[in-house]
Amino acid sequence: MTEHRGTGDTQVTAREVVRSTIRSFRGRVAAATVLLCGHQVGEALVPVLVGVVIDRAVATGDVGSLVIWLLVLAADFAMLSYSYRFGARQALHADLRADAGLRTRVAARLLDHRGGAETGRLPGSITSIAVADAKRVAVMNFWIPTAAAAAAALVVAAVALLRISLPLGLLILLGTPPLLWLIGRVGRPLERRSGAEQERAARAAGTAADLVSGIRVLKGLGAGPAAAEQYAASSRTALGATLRATRAEAGFLGTVQLANGLFLAVIALVGGLLALDGSITVGNLVSAVGLAQFLVGPLQTLGIAGARLAQARASAGRIAEILSAPPAVGPGRDGRGAAPTAARAALAVTGLRHGPLDGLDLEVPAGQLLGVVAPDPSAATALARCLARDVAPDSGRILLDGTGVDDLAPAATRSTLLVAAHDAHLFTGTVRDNVTAATGDDAPGSATVAAMAAARADQAVEALPQGADTPVTSRGSSLSGGQRQRVALARALAADPPVLVLHDPTTAVDAVTESEIAARLREHRTGRTTVLLTTSPALLAVTDRVVVLRDGRVVADATHAELMTDDTDYRRVVTG
Repeated sequence: MTEHRGTGDTQVTAREVVRSTIRSFRGRVAAATVLLCGHQVGEALVPVLVGVVIDRAVATGDVGSLVIWLLVLAADFAMLSYSYRFGARQALHADLRADAGLRTRVAARLLDHRGGAETGRLPGSITSIAVADAKRVAVMNFWIPTAAAAAAALVVAAVALLRISLPLGLLILLGTPPLLWLIGRVGRPLERRSGAEQERAARAAGTAADLVSGIRVLKGLGAGPAAAEQYAASSRTALGATLRATRAEAGFLGTVQLANGLFLAVIALVGGLLALDGSITVGNLVSAVGLAQFLVGPLQTLGIAGARLAQARASAGRIAEILSAPPAVGPGRDGRGAAPTAARAALAVTGLRHGPLDGLDLEVPAGQLLGVVAPDPSAATALARCLARDVAPDSGRILLDGTGVDDLAPAATRSTLLVAAHDAHLFTGTVRDNVTAATGDDAPGSATVAAMAAARADQAVEALPQGADTPVTSRGSSLSGGQRQRVALARALAADPPVLVLHDPTTAVDAVTESEIAARLREHRTGRTTVLLTTSPALLAVTDRVVVLRDGRVVADATHAELMTDDTDYRRVVTG
């Protein structure tokens, strides 16, 4: 079977996710299976050897036989101990590596330049899939060898009991298949219920995580009590979903335990009757009872493995949905072209239709600083998303130096055209890590330092306890809105793309700082194509020209000063 990488180009099923996870580590899984089978076979032989010791040494008083069989028993213990030690190591190694591999596959799909995998999913839900669900699937690399070893133990125990007594052996051979069938039947509802409860728990956890990350904003709006109630409700939902899933698993394991207990009670009863009848020796009886007690472990292992497989299938289905999610934008006719190599690149939009955009035509010559004013904020957002290739426009084209972005690979487009969204998030790490995310350059006098100065992020970090090395929590929630915006702007400037689109980069900073950023931004981006989607008069004042969008089209094109003088509507929008 061809492995599915899960880029959204192919449909990946839950079965394929499980199979590919196991197939990738089949060597370690096979080694673990052999070694753990050796361990379980050795465990099964312990009561058999004890019975032999009783019949051939203790009952006869033969000291030589006693020593020999005790040495055989010691060798068996050494073998099973060695086998478990190295078998479990191989199984756990495959489990942990598969877990990391699955998380990497999910992350790769989420980070695919064409997007689409995150659509309709809360960040907390995505995290649950990438962590908890990946672990549930990967752990099958541990449970498959363990279950195979348990099955091997059943076979050895059945053969041993056949040699002791034909009725006992047949009881094992004929009774085990119906027991395993019952376990499988009981596990099917668990699989269905587990998937549903995992999904509810993930959504509730995602909602709670989003509320926590935005707590600063919520407090500022005076919505703290409402947010606390919503968080409590989400937590209760997550707890209830987890408890229902746990009850389902407990019911499954309880049923398996009851079935195992009844089965083993029948074995012990038949063995006792045979010993009373004289059909088997005392040693045989000890071996039979020991085997009956030993079989509790393998049968329970098979039951637990069944539960884990049910959970893995449900989790694999959720992972498969991520891996198979269709891209938000396709590669176009070719999608393999290289990006323009010039440091200066021209941007053009022709006949663009998407949302409120209605046949938008726009040209930005190389090296120009353009302001775009949209009284309808949704029009600016739609344009930013189309330029970022977060969505595919209904019609129209976006060109870089005359080449349509549809003819370029998404990664090539983004190396030339960078769109810094209004709600750009910061990452966990330090302020410096966030600014250097695109360059890895933090040397004094570097472009990174210049970018921080242009965005006045240098001023922002002066107020932080550890300066640029101050830790930043998830999504930048430990910083104020103005600090976040300045760090995000510095990150975009440090990337230094040929074409940079900034969407409302200064809405959370004060007027004085905004004016400083505007002047420094123009100087920093000299010779680079820059588009400002904004209504800020400070930013618009430093542009080369400004276009005004209304009803999805350009209705005015002039300098900021000319529009402020001649266009009443424009003046009202930028000063209102």
